[in-house]
Amino acid sequence: MDIWEANSRAEAYTPHPCSVTGPYACEGTACGDNEKDERYKGVCDKDGCDFNPYRMGDKDYYGRHKKFKVDSTKKLTVVTQFITSDGTDAGDLVDIRRYYIQDGVEIQNGKSSIAGVRGNSITDEFCDEMKTAFGDINDFKKQGGLKAMGEALDRGMVLVMSLWDDSLSDMLWLDSDYPLNEEPSSPGVARGPCKTTTGSPKYVRGKYPHASAQYSNIKVGTIGSTQLPRGSGSGSSDDEYGDDRRLSASVLI
Repeated sequence: MDIWEANSRAEAYTPHPCSVTGPYACEGTACGDNEKDERYKGVCDKDGCDFNPYRMGDKDYYGRHKKFKVDSTKKLTVVTQFITSDGTDAGDLVDIRRYYIQDGVEIQNGKSSIAGVRGNSITDEFCDEMKTAFGDINDFKKQGGLKAMGEALDRGMVLVMSLWDDSLSDMLWLDSDYPLNEEPSSPGVARGPCKTTTGSPKYVRGKYPHASAQYSNIKVGTIGSTQLPRGSGSGSSDDEYGDDRRLSASVLI
């Protein structure tokens, strides 16, 4: 579960379900080796179902400085809510919602403006529509969709925070045009404003050797419990979704 992948230019959150349960050491085809053209034959969904506001058409949602709804040059709180089918911890995962808090203001996730793709959160319906609109293989559905993702979360996961680069695709899948053999104007190809030549590990390490990120105030709990009450200056909306027996996670960046 990629709860938030971001730099200062683009961001996304992405569930990656697997058809196996628990720790699993893959061998051969089960690993989904790209070089052997077996990416979609493995036990896990490597593409995932990503919600990237830029890719979904909202190019002024996230970025550097005040022209964007979310200003990546300033502190912000990232809130992720996992919604179940019956509003209890025992229900199936049916929705993963995202919003941000910055300067005491709650900023809802960007909405899709892609034809045939509705919504501003990750649901199975959103994923089906997005895969169809972008012409992508729907491995997310094949591997069990949100239900499988929820079951994995229920078994327990370890929170990992990292600063990394990408030698396989130069991070273009996050903040530039990808894949390179398709026109940037094609639906789903433009994922961020960065040039296709500035994401290689050699370029990034050479130009930004002291890059860093700071995380603090990491909290996990039922919806509404990870933030201050409404009116406290937090901008939280813990009463918006009613029943609080669902999981929310927030982090101050």
